[in-house]
Amino acid sequence: VQLQASGGGLVQAGGSLRLSCAASGRTFSNMGWFRQAPGKEREFVSRINMSAGRTNYADSVKGRFTISREGAKNTVYLQMNTLKPEDTAVYYCAAAIFTTSLTPTASDYNYWGQGTLVTVSS
Repeated sequence: VQLQASGGGLVQAGGSLRLSCAASGRTFSNMGWFRQAPGKEREFVSRINMSAGRTNYADSVKGRFTISREGAKNTVYLQMNTLKPEDTAVYYCAAAIFTTSLTPTASDYNYWGQGTLVTVSS
């Protein structure tokens, strides 16, 4: 199983980025995104159910980020708009074999991508 994340980069505050994560090797119940800023713990950002398409978001990104899936390609995307300096972090995609809670923790996920750095300048 492999999760390949891409799309990070440097953007000014107020800008947008789109992250992608392609999974290979098996299908999953849901996939999600977490992030980890320097000196902080990894935190939940968003998740999507791969069959039904139901989504959930952390309060800090609600209304600005949108998660979507392309089931046939086992790929998820995170469209990030109106980015803020506090969104600066390494973003990790994750995949869960079984269903998770609406606000999952990292331990709910079985597989992880390599992380992609998002830097938002003020």
